[in-house]
Amino acid sequence: MVRFSIVFLVAAVVVPAQRKPVTLDALAGQAPPLMGTVLWSPDGKRIAIEQGNNLQLIDVGTRSRRTVLSLSALTASATAVPAAEAFGWENRRVSEQSLQWLPDGKRMLAARGGDVFVIQVDAGGYQQLTATPYAERDPKLSPDGKKLAYRHNHDLYVMDLASRGITRLTKDGSLSLLNGELDWVYPEELQLGTAYWWAPDSQSIAYMQFDISREMVHPHVDMLGLYAKLEPQRFPKAGTPNADVRLGVVAAKGGATRWMDLGEMRDRLLARVHWTPDSKGLVAFRLNRVQNELHVIGAEAATGRSKVAMEEKDPAWINVRDDFAMLSKGEQAIFGSERTGYRHLYLVGKNGKELRPITSGEFEVTELVHVDEAGERVFYLSTEESPLERHLYVVGRDGQRRKLTKEKGTHAVEMSPNAEYWVDTYSSISEPSRTVLRDASGNVVMTLREPSMKAREEYEILPTSLLSFKGSDGTLYYARLIKPVNFDAAKKYPAIVMVYGGPHAQTVKDSYAGLSWDQVLAHRGFVIWQMDNRGSGARGHKWESVVNREFGKQELADQLEGVQYLKSLGFVDEKRIGIHGWSYGGYMTLVALLRAPDVFRAGISGAPVTDWRHYDTIYTERYMGLPEGNAEGYRKSSPLHYAGNLKGKLMLVHNYGDDNVLYQHNLQMQVELQKAGKHFDLLVYPQKSHGVTGAYGRHMREAMTEFFERHLR
Repeated sequence: MVRFSIVFLVAAVVVPAQRKPVTLDALAGQAPPLMGTVLWSPDGKRIAIEQGNNLQLIDVGTRSRRTVLSLSALTASATAVPAAEAFGWENRRVSEQSLQWLPDGKRMLAARGGDVFVIQVDAGGYQQLTATPYAERDPKLSPDGKKLAYRHNHDLYVMDLASRGITRLTKDGSLSLLNGELDWVYPEELQLGTAYWWAPDSQSIAYMQFDISREMVHPHVDMLGLYAKLEPQRFPKAGTPNADVRLGVVAAKGGATRWMDLGEMRDRLLARVHWTPDSKGLVAFRLNRVQNELHVIGAEAATGRSKVAMEEKDPAWINVRDDFAMLSKGEQAIFGSERTGYRHLYLVGKNGKELRPITSGEFEVTELVHVDEAGERVFYLSTEESPLERHLYVVGRDGQRRKLTKEKGTHAVEMSPNAEYWVDTYSSISEPSRTVLRDASGNVVMTLREPSMKAREEYEILPTSLLSFKGSDGTLYYARLIKPVNFDAAKKYPAIVMVYGGPHAQTVKDSYAGLSWDQVLAHRGFVIWQMDNRGSGARGHKWESVVNREFGKQELADQLEGVQYLKSLGFVDEKRIGIHGWSYGGYMTLVALLRAPDVFRAGISGAPVTDWRHYDTIYTERYMGLPEGNAEGYRKSSPLHYAGNLKGKLMLVHNYGDDNVLYQHNLQMQVELQKAGKHFDLLVYPQKSHGVTGAYGRHMREAMTEFFERHLR
């Protein structure tokens, strides 16, 4: 028996288990356990983490970790009946806070199941604040922790936490008049996640009011039941009216709203709102409709009087980000701008005239992480190391900046209020995501989440290479490449170009992907290729703004440069090249098939824009201008006019209830292809989302895989 055991153990070491190929089955249920919401306590000594259904607490001083309670208990206690607001088409980018610390650092506010609870962090129990049949939406604690604001049925309310008394702040809310509530397009295209804000002194609330009565209605229809059901969505298309928006201030104890006089607001966008530290004023970012002029406006909360503090103009467009911060005395602010062609941070005086660069150079500041006024330091993420990476830097009053992250790849950071510690989540193209706690110098003091190695141990995840190459005009491009399983450089393989290509987005990064459909296809014998063309993000405003007033032209030219480079590697069969993308990538797939028909043999276009007149106002007009002022640009940018050029095989995929790229785009493409005598495959799903998920997603991936197998083999 002893001899047999020894022989068996030796055999187990010498012959390791064979890793399995990545299949469609492998994609289901294999997502690594990522960190949930990370919230620093007000004193910076503890971290609350929403991990799945559990609330966990980390004590920074003792490096200890414990579970406070199961959040599913709160959900079970909730009494609210889910009710759709604004026709049931609320944007997915609305950012309601599920957890908030009270100022004492001993309690937390939690929103679950439409109700609001107070959690006793040390004791582990909870009290239910609301138990109503309706949902308390977007709940926010006042800064002093004594009051709770929330939204119900398009109006704002405040609860006094001590007495549980409720005051209704607004009374005119309706399906077309939204108080403290966003319309669909603002969170989608301006990344504005909420429409009301407590004053720092907790005495009043600033809120945006959206009159959406002039926004056009798109007639979605749910056809899954016995009878078709109309589900209209307010969706302002390019050239049609936006919501009329105004900014008001109302006392937390109730009373009349004081409306801010921000000048002409018809055909203007209110992109950001900030309170001044003394609670006496507001700072509002007002864009003109086509977004090439920005006015930073200061308004008096008590009177509504305002004046323009600063103006910015750009020949193409102005990007608004969350990189503005008022300093505590209210005399200066940090302001993000692309005036040099790259996004950088500036110190601005109260009059808006004194701009002193905090950062500079041929790189992008991608996030303002933290302002440490006491230490006169600013922490930010940037692309200084490489456009493919994100690293944390700190810059002091002397202008000297220091890189704090050492590991190669992409970092995301949550800084403590006192800047003594920070949570760092990072990965690279070859290393899965890890989350650690670091001290001010960047040293790891505690590992919060180890990388999940299960997928790598079980499956043969083929390596992804990051490449750079120069185009015919000397432009430097970045790309990623996955070679097929059992790669032989002497063979010729079919290739699939994965594409997005639209503004702001960056698809080629030094970050971990793990199990993916790309891996499935590589295991089926396909070369996977993706590159970021001009017009994409993280390379500066000049790089991005080449698409101004005409989509598709420069993007396709750059993608064709990438295909030429790919073919030059010698192992790709130039007669078997496919292309696939979703949303803007679906649009680019059609552009490629119809305007470079001899290059691509097959393509799958997911949820494509086919006529930019049918897409939303804020996104489309930022890049294309108004339809009446750029009719030729809109025409040239539409694949509908090139349907007769189709030579390769095409599959169209879409959700019938897509609230972002309306199914109307796909249907009109089908009609033009039919009129041109062109045949195509079609997959239509019933979900009310921009992406296809669940069982439908599995069905879609099976069909798309089979499509490429059939047409590129």
